[in-house]
Amino acid sequence: MKSCYWCKRELEIFDRVRRDEICPFCKNDLHSCINCKFYNEGKHNKCSEPNSEWVGDKEKRNYCEYFIFRDSLKVEQNKDEIRTKAEPLFKSNKKN
Repeated sequence: MKSCYWCKRELEIFDRVRRDEICPFCKNDLHSCINCKFYNEGKHNKCSEPNSEWVGDKEKRNYCEYFIFRDSLKVEQNKDEIRTKAEPLFKSNKKN
């Protein structure tokens, strides 16, 4: 299932997202980097697609030809996985 980055509401997307499409709930742009499966904060240009061009505003619509709407389930699984791995780092070691 797909969901909007901004409002987290589920969307019925069966085909490619056009550049001018907006979320029917919050009215934000759907064809934007933060809604793309290639968006990655840790990568150069914040994109894991090596052939993509630089996009200045990752939150606004763009002309990227590599855009594929991200799968919301995968995003949630990644958050849970990261949280599980990070928890031991922040637990305090109490010595008596």
